[in-house]
Amino acid sequence: MAKVRTQYVCQQCGARHAQWLGQCGQCKAWNTLVEELVDRAEERRGTPAGLRSKTPRPVAIGAIAAEEGPRVRLGDAELDRVLGGGLVPGSIVLIGGEPGIGKSTLLLQTALRAPGVRTLYVS
Repeated sequence: MAKVRTQYVCQQCGARHAQWLGQCGQCKAWNTLVEELVDRAEERRGTPAGLRSKTPRPVAIGAIAAEEGPRVRLGDAELDRVLGGGLVPGSIVLIGGEPGIGKSTLLLQTALRAPGVRTLYVS
């Protein structure tokens, strides 16, 4: 007989928990966890647990509507051009290059030219 274990799945967001909780730790919804029995042999077949749940089907790239979102101008015409017209709010940009080429200088100068814009600089 196959070994099974109990887990609790949130009916709102699909998060899985080892024990029953009154509130989902992921989406914070109350009383949405239901008990589910999981076959341990199923877990060892190589498919990650997150992929065994019901997931949306792939969508053809042609079926996705292209949207032009708002962008934040940085005050440097060339940098704005390279970034497609500025930064998309909430995005992350990775700047790479040889040591000493001026990456930090470029970004610090750009941050100073954008007053009123919250900037996180990670080096």
